[in-house]
Amino acid sequence: MTDFEQNIWERYGPSTDTDSPAPGESTRRLVLTPASAIEPEPVIWAWEPEQGEGRIPAGALTLAAGREGTGKSSFGIWLAAQLSLGKLPGSFFGKPRTVFYAAVEDSWSRTLVPRLMAAGADLNYVYRVEAQDILRGETMISLPLDVELIEQAIAEYGAAALIVDPLMSTLGSGTDAHRTQDVRQALEPLVRMAERTKALTLGIAHFNKASGSDASQLISGSGAFKDLARAIIAFARDPEGEQQVMTQTKNSLGRLLDLPSLGYRIEGTDIHTPKGVANVGRLEWTGIAERSVEDTLAASGDRGDVTERDEAATWLRDYLTDNGGEALVKDIKKSAAADDIAERTLERAKKKIGASTVRRGFGQGAVWRLPATDGDSPSPFPPQSRHSRQAVGVGGNGGNEGG
Repeated sequence: MTDFEQNIWERYGPSTDTDSPAPGESTRRLVLTPASAIEPEPVIWAWEPEQGEGRIPAGALTLAAGREGTGKSSFGIWLAAQLSLGKLPGSFFGKPRTVFYAAVEDSWSRTLVPRLMAAGADLNYVYRVEAQDILRGETMISLPLDVELIEQAIAEYGAAALIVDPLMSTLGSGTDAHRTQDVRQALEPLVRMAERTKALTLGIAHFNKASGSDASQLISGSGAFKDLARAIIAFARDPEGEQQVMTQTKNSLGRLLDLPSLGYRIEGTDIHTPKGVANVGRLEWTGIAERSVEDTLAASGDRGDVTERDEAATWLRDYLTDNGGEALVKDIKKSAAADDIAERTLERAKKKIGASTVRRGFGQGAVWRLPATDGDSPSPFPPQSRHSRQAVGVGGNGGNEGG
């Protein structure tokens, strides 16, 4: 340590006095570290489909954002499945790794586990993450309250990733998601935890109801969400290309402008369970997309001129498609309420798209189902081979192969 550094340390460094501070004495001190004492290191990419094309960094917060029904939750499931199999191209490739998954809106038994099965995940490596309160029992994790517990669990299980769906719902009580200071206080400990653990940290985020083509600016809540994230991946439905599109709209640690957008679709898949067949959505990559998320938002005008019912109809159709064509009514209404869609408007939207109500067995609840299509009609999408999917720089197979 140089004389200058020693002087800085003595003036601003932590006190050597181990006794409690005297009344009125500040409990805070500056910690100054010269840049020469910090060892530089390269970015670690958790998802790097091709050399030099890192999309999701390890050790940083990434947001997956879009409107309801665009497949961002299915992307989180795909990501968890690939990590559990050791198939995600990047720093975790070649060795199955533990994934922590915190989900607020979907049922684990009826939705998430069947989706993971459809994606080919090794269920032994994917863990539901909840907190347990002495007074309240099991409850959703709360940020920043549970960050220390999460970090301890990541170290104990050697977890490669924490996926939170949706991120906004985990902010602690009293946190205003639209106030920058509140969001920073809630998420900065999570960001620092990601840096220390080198874990992929993915938060699912919704778009707000504003119109526009700047996907990062459409993320609900305070601008602190996009500011704290080092990477943002946006999702949208292409009204002209009969597919959905994923675009990297922020990549602070790597390439951005020349990263290609990727096309995908959500395929309905039957999963056999001990209690019957569950039909869920599964993400399938279709290749490099000609249009970006910004292009699709601009082409549709982000639908600022449509009625609330039309918006709700599009939302409901996308939601049901993302869930394999049907979903429990109570889950639909809960998600719709979270996106500010009134129940009366939702009922009108159901009629507009021709969805039907199907009664399940006792205690299972009713579902809304999209109208059936002609089963003899050929699919507009050609089957994708594993080779063709990997060739476009996606990696993995969307859960088409097990193990």
